[in-house]
Amino acid sequence: MPGIDVLPAACAVPDQGPLSQRQYPEPDHPYRTPFQRDAGRILHSRAFRRLAGKTQVFTERASDHFRSRLTHTLEVTQIARTVARALGLNEDLTEALALAHDIGHPPFGHAGERALDEVLQRYGLRFDHNLHALRIVEYFENRHLEFRGLNLTLAVREGIIKHSRDYSAAEHPELAEYFLSQPPPLEAQIIDWADEIAYLTADLDDGVEAEILTVQEIRRGVTLVERHLAPLQAEHPAAPEKLLFQESLKRMLNALVDDLIAETARQAKGVANLEEVRGVQHRLAAFSREMEQLRRQAKEFLYQNLYLCDDLRRGHQRAAAVIGDLFALWMADPCRLPPSYAEQAAREGAPRVIADYIAGMTDHFILELHRSEGKAAVPDRN
Repeated sequence: MPGIDVLPAACAVPDQGPLSQRQYPEPDHPYRTPFQRDAGRILHSRAFRRLAGKTQVFTERASDHFRSRLTHTLEVTQIARTVARALGLNEDLTEALALAHDIGHPPFGHAGERALDEVLQRYGLRFDHNLHALRIVEYFENRHLEFRGLNLTLAVREGIIKHSRDYSAAEHPELAEYFLSQPPPLEAQIIDWADEIAYLTADLDDGVEAEILTVQEIRRGVTLVERHLAPLQAEHPAAPEKLLFQESLKRMLNALVDDLIAETARQAKGVANLEEVRGVQHRLAAFSREMEQLRRQAKEFLYQNLYLCDDLRRGHQRAAAVIGDLFALWMADPCRLPPSYAEQAAREGAPRVIADYIAGMTDHFILELHRSEGKAAVPDRN
């Protein structure tokens, strides 16, 4: 990218070193880096495949054109690798983190996460999709003879937890090995912003496709769209509105990516290595002040006009009811759980185990279970 200085190579997480270590030692692969292997393990996991059946935004409307958690994840991965390459970071690690960033989400998107968190709070517990993702890669994925879980590197496990938020060591002593007092490496920091870029542009697109948003409303409320659409319309006055809108979304995405790369490079200027990245007591990956204001405006527009609209609110209410009904059913009679979960519930307590079971479901699967909740047999999904 013209005018952007690649960060010093020492700022990137190296392919060999403490962060590439696994809980269970394995011999090096002859031609794949540790982080390439992690990306492959995530890509081939059952949890990753189930993202195809999990909602991104719409919980009830059916369309092959709307994003699922899987297609969203692939878009985030493309953006994140682009940013990592421009900054000279570790692309393989970035790819692994992007592929894993949403595997902890339950069915029904954020509505499902809120519903699970609410029912767990009655038992003094919480649901957090980052922490659930760690449980998936450390326990629920069981594909190896020598160990349980995917045996991912320390860098990937740290990034799964910390890519979008920080955790207190006092509140989460079980996470002590993940450097909770320090920011994560830049590869993890850029994942959260790649996620934002992907869903801001995609949700505007899907909102129009769903006929909840109009292009004219977006032009009035989202400067990042109008800034590109107005000159395009002047240049191509006879072009269909839909094509002008699509082109403006592409340019909006590119502008966000360009700004993230430039501002992160500026923020990290003078930082010489990974130790210094961790030594800065704030995250270095960022947008410029102007772009941050425009990003906030676009996000607020989506909240007011899409995420909180009556159409989606009804779907969210139904999602909460489905999760609440099944949770209550299994709390009243844990023996109705699949045998492996019933046994685990007897050892560890039913609330967390039931939440784990629900979180692994796709939208279609949980709706089918809800319709047949009177039946004694419940098939195992994990």
